[in-house]
Amino acid sequence: MSKNEPPPSGASRNAPKGLARNAANYGDLDFALYLRRSFAKSMGYSTTMLEKPVVGIADTSSDYNNCHRTAPELVAAVKRGVLAAGALPLGFPTVSLCEPSLFPTSMHYRNLMALDTEAMLSAQPMDSAVLIGGCDKTVPAQLMAAASSDMPSVMLVTGPMLAQRYEGERLAACTDCRRYWARYRAGEVTPEKINAIEGKLASSAGTCGVMGTASTMACIAAVLGFMPLDTASIPAVHSDRLRAAEEAGALAVRLITHPVKPSQLITAKSVENALRVLLAIGGSTNALIHLAAVAGRVGVKVDLRDLDRLSETTPVLVDLKPTGEGYMEDFHAAGGMKMLLREMRDLLHLDCIDLYGRTLGEQLDEPGDFVDRQYIHARATPVSPVGGLVSLFGNLAPDGAILKRSAATPALFEKEARCVVFDGLADLAARIDDPDLDVTADDILVLKNAGPTTPAGMPEAGYLPIPKKIARQGVKDMVRISDCRMSGTAFGTIVLHISPEAAVGGPLAFVQSGDRIKLSVKDRSIDVLLSDEEFARRRAAWVKPAAPKRGWDKLTHDQVLQAPDGCDLGFLRPDGA
Repeated sequence: MSKNEPPPSGASRNAPKGLARNAANYGDLDFALYLRRSFAKSMGYSTTMLEKPVVGIADTSSDYNNCHRTAPELVAAVKRGVLAAGALPLGFPTVSLCEPSLFPTSMHYRNLMALDTEAMLSAQPMDSAVLIGGCDKTVPAQLMAAASSDMPSVMLVTGPMLAQRYEGERLAACTDCRRYWARYRAGEVTPEKINAIEGKLASSAGTCGVMGTASTMACIAAVLGFMPLDTASIPAVHSDRLRAAEEAGALAVRLITHPVKPSQLITAKSVENALRVLLAIGGSTNALIHLAAVAGRVGVKVDLRDLDRLSETTPVLVDLKPTGEGYMEDFHAAGGMKMLLREMRDLLHLDCIDLYGRTLGEQLDEPGDFVDRQYIHARATPVSPVGGLVSLFGNLAPDGAILKRSAATPALFEKEARCVVFDGLADLAARIDDPDLDVTADDILVLKNAGPTTPAGMPEAGYLPIPKKIARQGVKDMVRISDCRMSGTAFGTIVLHISPEAAVGGPLAFVQSGDRIKLSVKDRSIDVLLSDEEFARRRAAWVKPAAPKRGWDKLTHDQVLQAPDGCDLGFLRPDGA
């Protein structure tokens, strides 16, 4: 399909457009539109402008969201593109999520943002939309909303921050944050230096400068077709980012006459492409949950066993932190998504389309040949011959768990050891650095009751800190297991997303300090070495945690699905599961 040919559309050409869409019903539809125009004119719009088609712009700027500091100028650039293309741009605010600014965690509110955005896309008069996101949970929330509303939508990300030079090295949030904090806990960095570094880790606007969750989701959104491939990695402060915003506005206007809906973009084939990209970039474990949630909104299942199959045939080709050495600005300058996808072309479904109606194959055939092999490796010389993620199953995780092997220590891949268990975040904080804690460097650390139904909201606490007395022995990594998540900027031999979680009676609930756990990356297994009889005895003694009594906490507790289903709310899925 050429760029100028519209894809098939079932939309009626006689359907209301612009301000006439979604008119309130007072029993007189003409009056409803008359009233709407009257109020719109109070904002200074002319009749000519109000007769144009409308592009809605989801504005997620917030004083609490540093990653979205540039959102106001992006909105202005989008509006330029919309106006130049002949439509009326109307911005509207939604929930905005910033990982460090929210309690208990931004993940707890991702579905709230998705619900808010879906409602505004569906209720307000607009013919298409531009969704401005960036920080980890905003992009998946917006894609979930687009999928459920099926509103033709352009994704526009704020872009990654730039790294800053400091004492002979480059720093950017948040892998370097974690690296230096671990050294501080181990006594290798002074309080004075850790305080100085605090001001050097995030010195420009934008999302984390490494291949963390934000950048992983930008790459996934691009391969799904929601934005041009080359816009996924443009740094936040580059002028190209503003030109991409202007293009997004023009593209949204094009979608009014040449509609490509989210349901046409999110397919079994495009989701498999997204999984391939997730593996090839050494991307965030969080993206697996988010992709499952986005795909689940249109009835496409992400299967952890399929992930494992794809992982064995998808090499890691991108050399960026947290698994490598580069930063997102290096990936962009190296050729970005287009050159990565060319390198793995034979692994992809090339007939998937983007918002212009172009197939992925057509996009990869476009001019442009430069690639920097320091950051985007050739297939013959991959960073790793196999993908960055693996799925694990066993009596500890009957429905699956995830390990990011590209960020782990191979010497720990096959391990059987005693475990030290922490029952929730408060217990972890109280005891992890206790000098009397019964723990050795050979033990396995376990955190339970931090999954999606808990008040903790499935935080990024899976990156359990190495106990101080162990860290000061020079230990950099231990096997850590939990039913929560870890930041896409983190590293270590960490088993995540244990499913079912402990709080719903999953086997993790019954694990006790002193039990022996066996991890085998080779066999894709994670097991606690208990007899069936002992499991049954502990299950019989288990008491289910009390549920929240009101508000968003209660709705989440009652409706949230487990990690393999994306931790979405069940009633928001197509089947209301």
